[in-house]
Amino acid sequence: MTTILDIYKGYKIMPSLQKHMLQVTAVASMICDSLDVPTEKDDIILATLLHDMGNIVKFNLSYFPEFLESEGLEYWKNIKNQYIEKYGSDEHKATEEILKEMGRTDKIRLLARQNRFTLFCSHRDSGDINIKIIHYADMRVGPKGVMSYDERMEDAHIRYKDSKSGLSEIEKQKLVSCGKEIEKQIFVHSKIKPEDITNESIASLVESLKGFVIK
Repeated sequence: MTTILDIYKGYKIMPSLQKHMLQVTAVASMICDSLDVPTEKDDIILATLLHDMGNIVKFNLSYFPEFLESEGLEYWKNIKNQYIEKYGSDEHKATEEILKEMGRTDKIRLLARQNRFTLFCSHRDSGDINIKIIHYADMRVGPKGVMSYDERMEDAHIRYKDSKSGLSEIEKQKLVSCGKEIEKQIFVHSKIKPEDITNESIASLVESLKGFVIK
């Protein structure tokens, strides 16, 4: 029996990234359970548990030094270099290759790659509630836990302001607005409100997900 923590250990996933994926999955699970429309919850859970497996390739390891304990900076630099050598330097392609290596289905790989900021407007216009949930859940969890959507967007703006995304400020603001519309689309079907999703409200779900069995 292989659990998600076994998978994370085998792929040497940073503890902070493990926590992020577990929290995103807990948010997605909480949303699924609150809706009055059908969802593919099992697929959503598996996809979100794996959605950032290759993200170390893009990390600035000096940004959150507390995340490097107890192994230290040099250890994680070495792991990052190993990932880049094996999977490349694009985090989305790296995750895709890892999921292929794991034998995940086309559907799970498709769902797992939906967390790109540039896809927000196409997801807003999509009729697929599962994709909306996955992307929105990822946009509710920052490096240090659950945030409101607006707080998460502001945090991302600050952290990635010097990155070369190729997007103009107008394009970025349009995408942020599309994400806000996705939030409305989801919660019109929900018995909870966005502000009900907190670190405290998902804590028990995070713990239970640590034992999730990967088949």
